Amino acid sequence: MKLDMLLSGFADEIDSDFETQLQTVTQLQMHALCLRSAGGVNIADFTEEKAEHRLVPLLLRYGVSVSCIGSPIGKVGIEDDEGWEKQLQTLSRLCDIAALLRCGRIRVFSFYIPEGKDPFVFYPKVLSRMQNMIRIAQEKNMVLLHENEKEIYGDNTERCVQLMEALASPYFQFAFDPANFVQCGVDPLTAWEALKHYSLELHVKDALFETGENVPCGSGDGRLPEIVKDSLYTGICKAFTLEPHLVLFDSLQSLETKNAAEIIGRNKTRTGAEAYELQLSALKRLMQT
Repeated sequence: MKLDMLLSGFADEIDSDFETQLQTVTQLQMHALCLRSAGGVNIADFTEEKAEHRLVPLLLRYGVSVSCIGSPIGKVGIEDDEGWEKQLQTLSRLCDIAALLRCGRIRVFSFYIPEGKDPFVFYPKVLSRMQNMIRIAQEKNMVLLHENEKEIYGDNTERCVQLMEALASPYFQFAFDPANFVQCGVDPLTAWEALKHYSLELHVKDALFETGENVPCGSGDGRLPEIVKDSLYTGICKAFTLEPHLVLFDSLQSLETKNAAEIIGRNKTRTGAEAYELQLSALKRLMQT
């Protein structure tokens, strides 16, 4: 069994203040985070200079590494050509920021599909744009992790596998999110069997089929007990990344296309720090079974 799994997480769910994030992470005896926002600013809006002066000193002080850049690249409508051009420029800058932070991975998405339209109609355009992403990643020696976000092209098993096979590259791998599959009506265990060999990162997030509400990991329909166990025995994933979504944290609405309160249902804890600790404790129990 692989017990040296890297434990990381989206620490902006703890608090918007970056030093508070780091304090909580280290108090929980974790030494890595997935950097999505700091000080209420999305990582995509940072410059290298700002990252060097505002992030690096604190990371060094607390002895915390960045496991992945939680970018919003690809979270734009497939028909939004102007938005995509801006994101492509942002990706190049994020690769440089990631290198500065000694991080080798950047999370990406495969574009929102217009409601009511057949996603497969947009496949050639999605493929072309993803190829452009990979070209930049290869030039910068960075690995892109495609996450199965809701309402994007790669939000179900079939289209995720299609992308991974068509774009086969060491610079393009997968970030597996069980809760997002649940919220798309997809069986996470079936998806895991099809995608685990591409998955470098498992998002520790769970949800219910009936309501779509997020719940502590192992208590929903995300099949976390089976997936975590398989990950540990096979050693396929390199990181378990906490993404609790158990409390309405500051930037949550910007991550959702619908009312964020419907995803949370009701706060499961009083604070983001408590939610983070709750999710970590639930994960550790699953790792020990």
